[in-house]
Amino acid sequence: MSTKKLTVFDIRNMKASGDRIVALTAFDAGSAALLDQAGVDIILVGDSLAMVVLGYESTVPVTMDEMIHHARAAKRGSNRALLVGDMPFLSYQADKRDAILNAGRFIKEGGCGAVKLEGGIEVSETVSAIVRAGIPVMGHIGLTPQTAGQLGGYKIQGNDVESARRILDEARALEGAGAFSLVLECIPDKLAEVITDVIAIPTIGIGAGLGCDGQILVTHDLLGMFEKFVPSFVKTYVKLAPQMKEAVASFREEVKSGRFPDQDHSFTMKVDIEELLRPLP
Repeated sequence: MSTKKLTVFDIRNMKASGDRIVALTAFDAGSAALLDQAGVDIILVGDSLAMVVLGYESTVPVTMDEMIHHARAAKRGSNRALLVGDMPFLSYQADKRDAILNAGRFIKEGGCGAVKLEGGIEVSETVSAIVRAGIPVMGHIGLTPQTAGQLGGYKIQGNDVESARRILDEARALEGAGAFSLVLECIPDKLAEVITDVIAIPTIGIGAGLGCDGQILVTHDLLGMFEKFVPSFVKTYVKLAPQMKEAVASFREEVKSGRFPDQDHSFTMKVDIEELLRPLP
């Protein structure tokens, strides 16, 4: 595995070479460093941090300042992976000027190499404006969590001919607007295969089947650290939440019973305690 810093051009070239793209989320320096060392190609500072880190009920409340804070932290832990900042709700929808300025914050303040934003044809002009400003953009279509209410909730998209055609048109529009890659979320695997075949930029699936050029998951889901709900498309590779609770319970019991810290986890004084307690002359 090369240690060279990856760029958007490297990610695009991975599609041409058939090298599958591995992407995960990170919100702090320690997690980003572990993902980087494991060979992850893209680290997304996703707005999912609203739920898995900040405790919000959805991704909607998270602010630009909160996203920048976590992007800066992740940047300090990543050296090889392309760091992508997820533009939060209402940071790009109002007008193109706001979109460019907020995207620029991810680059200048957050240390990201690119930004991601949700939406299809309706945001294609905004994507084009951000790209013209010199900021690489990753698109995101299918299920778009920021506007899930308009889509009927968190459910599969593109399951009929009309909606499938719309999603295909959105993919083409975002490619035409200059996006360097595209997240496909919660769409049928055959539709994802078609999109992957007809556009030249890489597709990165999340609940979109094997036919995409790469895959992304929320790291907290992959590691079994978020128990509130787990999407059906997530494969949990380890269940850390029960292990963490068990470890904390053991610590609590040992502290309460006086068994921690023991001698192995304490420091021995090197001077005579009697001399220390003797009154000064």
